[in-house]
Amino acid sequence: MHALALAACLLLAGCGKGPWNNPHPPPDGDKVTYYSVMSPAPPKHLDPAISYASDEALFLMQIYEPPLGYHFLKRPYELEPLGVERMPAVSYLDATGKPLPAERVDEAAFTRYHLTVRADARYQPHPAFAVAENGGARYHFDDPAEGRRYRQITDFAHTDARPVRAEDYAYAIKRLADPRAGSPMIGFMGRYIVGMETLSAELDAVSRDGWLDLREFDLAGVDVLDERNYTITINGRYPQFVYWLAMHFFSPVPAEVDRFYHNPGFAESNLTLDWWPVGSGPFMMVRNDPNSEIVLERNPNYHGDVYPSEGAPGDRERGFLEDAGRPIPFIDRAEFRLEKAVLPLWTKFLQGYYDRSGEVHGNTNSVFDRAFVVGPEGLELADDLADHGITLSPDVKPGIYYYGFNMRDPVLGGYTEERRKLRRALQIAFDVEEYLNIFYKGNGIVAHSPIPPGIPGHKGGAEGINPYTHDWVDGEARRKPIEEARQLMVEAGYPNGRDARTGEPLKIFIDVQSQAISTTSMNWIDRAFSRIGVQVEFRPADWNRTREKLLTGNTQIFSHGWLADYPDPENFLFLLYGPESPLLCNCDGANNASYERPEYDELFEAMRVAPPGPARAAMVKRMVELYREDAVWLFAYYPKDVYLNNAWVHNTKRHGISKNTLKYLRINPALREQKRRAWNQPVTWPLYAGAALITALLLPAVIAYRRRQRATAR
Repeated sequence: MHALALAACLLLAGCGKGPWNNPHPPPDGDKVTYYSVMSPAPPKHLDPAISYASDEALFLMQIYEPPLGYHFLKRPYELEPLGVERMPAVSYLDATGKPLPAERVDEAAFTRYHLTVRADARYQPHPAFAVAENGGARYHFDDPAEGRRYRQITDFAHTDARPVRAEDYAYAIKRLADPRAGSPMIGFMGRYIVGMETLSAELDAVSRDGWLDLREFDLAGVDVLDERNYTITINGRYPQFVYWLAMHFFSPVPAEVDRFYHNPGFAESNLTLDWWPVGSGPFMMVRNDPNSEIVLERNPNYHGDVYPSEGAPGDRERGFLEDAGRPIPFIDRAEFRLEKAVLPLWTKFLQGYYDRSGEVHGNTNSVFDRAFVVGPEGLELADDLADHGITLSPDVKPGIYYYGFNMRDPVLGGYTEERRKLRRALQIAFDVEEYLNIFYKGNGIVAHSPIPPGIPGHKGGAEGINPYTHDWVDGEARRKPIEEARQLMVEAGYPNGRDARTGEPLKIFIDVQSQAISTTSMNWIDRAFSRIGVQVEFRPADWNRTREKLLTGNTQIFSHGWLADYPDPENFLFLLYGPESPLLCNCDGANNASYERPEYDELFEAMRVAPPGPARAAMVKRMVELYREDAVWLFAYYPKDVYLNNAWVHNTKRHGISKNTLKYLRINPALREQKRRAWNQPVTWPLYAGAALITALLLPAVIAYRRRQRATAR
């Protein structure tokens, strides 16, 4: 009987709802849940004043609404109102604060931005807004013991909400100025927002015990006009300031939320703004367990929005406009599980338990050979993935990685025609196309200018090639032959790689970060330059030592990179601006090549404050020409990542700048469940076979035992 019972148990294990191996809890009713990952580590900061990492912005930008945002589909990237009703009204002021007419904006001492908070913006339900019977805040404590009674934000029985006000935006900017907050913006914004440096010094000198109400302190450059209107005044002209208004740093923070999180005893339980964000965006955080998962749910107070009805060329054909005009968000809940290794992530994705292969990273590099093949149209999915209905979302990052020349180096630097030809010969010899295919599996695009795709000023096609290193042949850019590089070496005074005057071989020195380069890639680079007779010596070091060399100009060739803060050519062309050289500014400047050309610097200074238009575009074009002419960088490429989406995921277009895209994502849960069942069919025959074997082995013994029992009874 025991054997039969065991067999029955084994067979019953095959009964149940859904696949046996589903790692997710059962869905909550009819709620549409999106399943994704946070990998390889959880976010460190979720305070909008402190956070400055893309994996943190993934969460913050679903919860907060800064004044401006980006159009989901349009390229080049385009700003649009988000937390405000319309784009800011901009006025220019003279030194006395009086408005200037349009023809005199060049004389502006200040620029003022007038913003109007949207009337329907309302915060998520939160205990910070809960009101006691006496009209005061319900959860304000003086005794730390009272605060320690609460461990999670869900422990509070009472919540409430209120509309977003202009004073909340002003309060958030004051938090950026507070040295105790530790915002990375304090120095940079202090140069622009009028009075911020003064406020920072004042706040730094204030002794405090607990919460400090920043409403009691004035910030000259931020003026609250009424409940929905405020202005920000900056020094001089800086048109790119509007892009900063699209970052979470400028999202509203209510004073009562700041006060709530300063309750004594809360910090011990991680009840802080750095752990539990509070916003007016489409989602709110309902669970934060960094060792397991972060869960977002739809904000019931969200003002609502609709899916865009226009996009970039080709978006309609790719299906990105099928939901035009429909209300968003489409999903009710998003669960982000911590996956420290790619293999289990990849397995669960193929089983249908993750909707996409990643968020901040595509997580496809380590399984690249299993996932992709090179077909006639370029990169294609392997057959087994294509049969799954999986789709590709290639993402060219708005950034650039490069190896630069030290323009002050006595051998490779300088601006004579001979030095330019020497650097061009090295540029041609370094076959970037082959390098990317071998070491990055093609996940990169050869950069012909410092400006990446999607950024105004980037040119594609024949117009966009670097004519010193490439030719346009049969509709594509083709690297110049190695024979041309050898001829340039002759003209530069280094025939066959030897100094024509001394007969000494030319040896170049490349500083590399030891953890970022392999012996194989160093061997490849050595072979590439040997074709023109040039010897290479690598100087590996850790990042701290490499940074020290960059700051002191003690390099010949170095590696570096830059990812956009905002989608403007100024954010890349400043990498070559003379005063940004660490040797000139005595700072951690971005111009590590120490490139100095007066024409470039003058153009940059004019372009930096010029409004968009043909005149500015002409300046950008000329600066790119100078960069190519002077051969400032050995090579450069735009990084590319590949994301995968299961068949039930829609509106998957990647946005290189904004992470505020979860609200556009649509899931077909019925198709997901159907595919999960098909891909995770249990293999039950071993259970049946095992049950039969156990029965066959035990049944004779059971029968014999019962016979003995009956004989004894007689």
